[in-house]
Amino acid sequence: MKLVSAIIKPFKLDDVREALSEIGVQGITVTEVKGFGRQKGHTELYRGAEYVVDFLPKVKLEVGISDDLLDQVIESISKAANTGKIGDGKIFVTTLEQAIRIRTGETGEDAI
Repeated sequence: MKLVSAIIKPFKLDDVREALSEIGVQGITVTEVKGFGRQKGHTELYRGAEYVVDFLPKVKLEVGISDDLLDQVIESISKAANTGKIGDGKIFVTTLEQAIRIRTGETGEDAI
């Protein structure tokens, strides 16, 4: 099992959710986060004063999947979240040792 975490632009969330649903991913966790990478924030003008916005709003998706879905999930997120501009985000993949469904007690891939 794998845990796929993706940091994307907020307005791409619906596109990514639909793309994941199309390949059979049943559940995702979404968190509103702030951060920066190479984009390093930007400057804005407010009432004539210029100020720096260091941390940009992003959305973090997390999805637990079986190993055989990994390539499809990565491809779906990459295509749906891509704008071709700086700040599109990143995808991280980690090994998921155990998953337990609290309601039924199912474990492993049955819990996903």
